[in-house]
Amino acid sequence: MATSHPTQFLRRSFIKTVLRRLIAAISAVGLVYGLIAGIYATKTIFKVKMNSAVVLERLGGIRQAVTDVGWHIRLPFFTRIEQEVSLMNQTLYLGGTPEPMRIISKGNVALWTSGLLTYRIRNLNTWAIENLNPLDLLQGDYDGIAKDILQAQQVDMLISDRETIKELIFTALKSRPINLNGPTIEQKYGVEVVSFVLKETRFGDKLVEASEEKKRRELIAEAENYAADQEASRIRKLYSAYLEGIKSLQNDLGRKDGSTDTALLEFLTQQKWAAAYEKQAQGQNTVVIQNTHGNTPAITLPPSNISTYQAK
Repeated sequence: MATSHPTQFLRRSFIKTVLRRLIAAISAVGLVYGLIAGIYATKTIFKVKMNSAVVLERLGGIRQAVTDVGWHIRLPFFTRIEQEVSLMNQTLYLGGTPEPMRIISKGNVALWTSGLLTYRIRNLNTWAIENLNPLDLLQGDYDGIAKDILQAQQVDMLISDRETIKELIFTALKSRPINLNGPTIEQKYGVEVVSFVLKETRFGDKLVEASEEKKRRELIAEAENYAADQEASRIRKLYSAYLEGIKSLQNDLGRKDGSTDTALLEFLTQQKWAAAYEKQAQGQNTVVIQNTHGNTPAITLPPSNISTYQAK
């Protein structure tokens, strides 16, 4: 019994020592982890990724662009990270949104259009240090130039010649001064305009409906014009046959003194010629133009060749 008590005491002492050391180790690891996390959260130690940069503002107001890839240390309270900038290709929508924006063409026609600019920051000092809110400024200049070109075009060119319009806008964004004798977008913001895509150009829904109604009316008008042309052609043929009939009558019935002309004219004026031949076609052998003047003799029409005129 005397030897069992010291053994138990030694075991308990060993277990307590192990537990104390384990708790101390866990506390030390947690303290170190919390310290590292706190330092990382305050970005006292920060990392610059490839094709990225960080702009630091020092206590004296000096702004510095850090472009070296890797880990960097800054003094807390004496410096702060003003912004992180990506140097990779970036996109900017026309109007700041992927949704189409409304423009008015040169012919005062409303259209919906959307575009996408791709750019890349080349001069970080110009972009981040010389310009306050450079992205907002770039958006305004980009929208202004693109809309100036779009709204100066006729509506048919905006719809059917999008390739030309796209190249005009790209050239203007890349090399045209924003104002007369002013800088270009690339010079003002230190960027490179990589590409521009005109994604969509279309009429509004109401204008599409109006265009379809206009096309429908144009088709109806074309059909009516065609019918009118056909009717005019038929009338011309009938009139030609009518004139040929008159000439034939004058050649067959005319007299040298012209005494038959008056009676013939009155007959034709009263539209009895066609009726007379209709009766003759039904079996009447002779047709007589009545004497409307006392001194004018009656005229007997010769047999008509109906098939001849029909063939003509």
